[in-house]
Amino acid sequence: RLGKRVRKKRKIYMDSGDEEEDNQEEPEVQRILLASVLFTSRAVGQSVAAPPNKKRAWSWPAYLEEERAVAAPVKLFKEHQSFPQSRNSFKVGMKLEGLDPSHPSLFCVLTVAEIQGYRVRLHFDGYPECYDFWANADSWDLKPAGWCEKNGHKLLLPKGCKDGEFNWSMYVKNCRGQLAPKHLFKSLNTSVTPSGFRAGMKLEAVDRKNPSLICVATIAAVVDNRLLIHFDNWDDTYDYWCDASSPYIHPVGYCEEAELTLTTPAEYKQPKSFSWEKYLEETGTQAAPARAFKPRPPHGFQIGMKVEAVDKRNPMLIRVATIADTEDHRLKIHFDGWSSEYDYWVETDCPDLHPVGWCQKTGHPLQYPNGSSDLLTAPGQGCPTPGCNGVGHIRGPRYGTHYTQVSCPYSEMNLNKEGLLPDRLSGERPLTLSGPHPRGRRPDAHTITTTQTSSTPEQKPVTVDAERLGRNNQPEPLGGASEQTSPDAISLQQALHESVFSPGISASPPHRVALCWDKHCQLLPEVLGLTAKRVATWNSEEVASFVKGLPGCKEHAATFKTEQIDGEAFLLLTQADIVKILSIKLGPALKIYNSILMLKNADEE
Repeated sequence: RLGKRVRKKRKIYMDSGDEEEDNQEEPEVQRILLASVLFTSRAVGQSVAAPPNKKRAWSWPAYLEEERAVAAPVKLFKEHQSFPQSRNSFKVGMKLEGLDPSHPSLFCVLTVAEIQGYRVRLHFDGYPECYDFWANADSWDLKPAGWCEKNGHKLLLPKGCKDGEFNWSMYVKNCRGQLAPKHLFKSLNTSVTPSGFRAGMKLEAVDRKNPSLICVATIAAVVDNRLLIHFDNWDDTYDYWCDASSPYIHPVGYCEEAELTLTTPAEYKQPKSFSWEKYLEETGTQAAPARAFKPRPPHGFQIGMKVEAVDKRNPMLIRVATIADTEDHRLKIHFDGWSSEYDYWVETDCPDLHPVGWCQKTGHPLQYPNGSSDLLTAPGQGCPTPGCNGVGHIRGPRYGTHYTQVSCPYSEMNLNKEGLLPDRLSGERPLTLSGPHPRGRRPDAHTITTTQTSSTPEQKPVTVDAERLGRNNQPEPLGGASEQTSPDAISLQQALHESVFSPGISASPPHRVALCWDKHCQLLPEVLGLTAKRVATWNSEEVASFVKGLPGCKEHAATFKTEQIDGEAFLLLTQADIVKILSIKLGPALKIYNSILMLKNADEE
C-alpha cells in the first residue's frame, strides 16, 4: 500500500500540478514522498518542481498566468515541430542511414544510442561518441538501411569499411545489431506533390555557411519534396537539402532584379561579365522554372510568445523559452531565467522548436526556468557557472556531467563556441576555425587570415577560412607568398598554421608541410613522444609541469595549477581561452596552443 501511495503522490508532484488530494498523510509518508521526488530529480539530472507548501508542481498554465504571457499558437508550427501523431518506436542499438548535421549533404551509417521521449541520439559507426547528435523520430533526415543504394545516393561508410565491400546484412550480422524496421520512418509514407524542380536545373542560392553570399547553384538531386543544392565548381561541403519553400533559394535572375551581387562559380573565366543566358548555353542546362519556387507566408511568431526549445549548447535538454526577436525567416530564442547572452537565432522551421506542452505529450523531460522560487536546487554537481546544474559536457554525450568551467557548455570561455571538436571527417581542422562567418560580412573566397602579431589580448586569434578554401583548391598562398618562395623564407608560424588548419588544401607542397613540423618539433621538443591520449590522464600538477618546460612559458605554469586544468581540460583549450581567459601573452600562448595541436596530431598519426 505504501508503495502505491508513494507512486501516486510522486505522480502528483512530477506531472499534474494539481493540489494534494489527501492532506492527511502521516508525516513519515510525506517525508518518504519528498525524498522520492528528490531522488528522481537527481537521477535524471532535471530541475523538478518542489512546490511551495508542498502543493503544486511547476506547470505551463500557472507559469503563463504568472508571467502574463501567451504560448505560441500550435498552428504556427510546421508538422515536424508540432505534436507527433505516433510513438517513438526506435530502440537502442538499431542501425539506419541518415544525414550528418555538420555535413548536410552526406548520408552516413548510424546507430541509435539513446531514446528520450520522441527524440533519438544517433551515433556515427566507427567514430567517437563525441560526434553523436539528437534528432526527432520523424525527421526526414533519417532513412532505413539500404535507402541510399536504392535511390542512387552515396553512403559514407564507417571507418575501416571499404567501398564495394560493404553489405548491410553482413555488417549488421558482424556487429550483432539490428536494422531499424522501415515502418518507423515517417518520411517514407508522406505523399509528395510534383514540384517542377528537376535534378540538373540551375538557380541562385544562399551559401548557408556564409549567408551574405548568393551564388550560382545546381539542383543535384530531388527526393520527395526536398532539393539538394550544390554550388557550381565548389566542393560538396557546402551542399545542403531544403524544400521548395526555402527562403534560401531563388530563381535565375533574382540577384539582377533585386540589385544584389551574384557570386559566380569558382574559377569562372570572366566573373565580371557573367550572364545566365550564356552560362546555361555553355553548360547545356536549363533554369529551374520560377513557378516552382513557393515563397513562404509570414511566420506569425511574435516577440514574447512562449515555446519549448532544444538547448543547442546541451542538446539533450529542452528548455522553457521565449521568442526575444523575429526576422523574416528566423526567431531569436531566449531561455527563461537565463541571461540574454545565451540567446541565439534559429530558423522558423527548425526541428528543435516546439509548442508549449510538447515535452509532456512526448514524455521528454522539460528544463524549468532558472531562478523559479518553487524549484528544487540543482543536482549539486558543483559547476561554478551560475544556473548550470552540471549536466552535459562541452565535448558532447561522452561525458554526462561536468564540474569545471572548462568543461561547462555555459561558461564564459565556451559561450560562443560552435564546437571544440575537430571536424569528424578531416580530423585536423577544428570546427571553430571553419564555421560560419558573422552575418553581413563578405569574406574573400581566395584569402585566409592568420594570427595577428599584435600582443593585445583582446585581438581575435586565428581565423582560418579553411572551409571556403575547399571551394577553390588553389587559394592564394598564405600572406601572399608566391609558390616560388623558398621553404626557408616562409615563416614557421605561417607554415604551421597552413599545415594544422588546412592540411588537405594547403598552398604549401607536402615537403614544406613536413619541414614545418620538423622545425616545430625542434622548437618544442617537450611534445615529442607524447600523445593526447596520455596527456588526457594527467592531473593539474602534471599539466603545470609540462607548461613549465615549454620555452618562455615557465612563469605561466602556476596559472594552470591554480585554475585546476587537468589533462582533459588542457586538450580542450583554444588559443582564445589561453590568451583571454588565462591572460597569457600571445607569444607563450602560441607555444602552448601549438603544443596542444601537436599532441592531437600525434594521436591522429
